Amino acid sequence: MGLFDQILGQVGGNPTVTNMAEKFGIDPDMAAKAVAALGEAHQDPGDTIEVAAGKTGIDAQMLEQIRDAIGGEGSLAKFASMLDRDGDGNPLNDIASMAGGLFGKK
Repeated sequence: MGLFDQILGQVGGNPTVTNMAEKFGIDPDMAAKAVAALGEAHQDPGDTIEVAAGKTGIDAQMLEQIRDAIGGEGSLAKFASMLDRDGDGNPLNDIASMAGGLFGKK
C-alpha cells in the first residue's frame, strides 16, 4: 500500500474533509483524494500542486484552495508524518516495514 492510499485511509470519510467538500461544491471522495494527493506530492520533488494535479487530474486551482483550507504547506507535512513511525522524516521506510509485517517478514 502506497503513501497515497495510507493518507487516503486517514482522511476518507473525515467530517472535516466532508465539510470542506461542501464548501467547495465538490464530492467528498474527490476532496479526500485531493488531500491524499497533496500529502503524497509534498514528499515528491517539484511543485506540490503541479505534482498532485498531474497524478490526479484535479484542477490546480482547486488543489490550491484545498491546500490553503487544510492549513497550507505546513499541514501537508503533518499528513505524511502520521505515517512516519520512527520520526526520521521518511514515511516510506515505515510503510515498507508495515508491508513486510503483513507478509511475516521483519
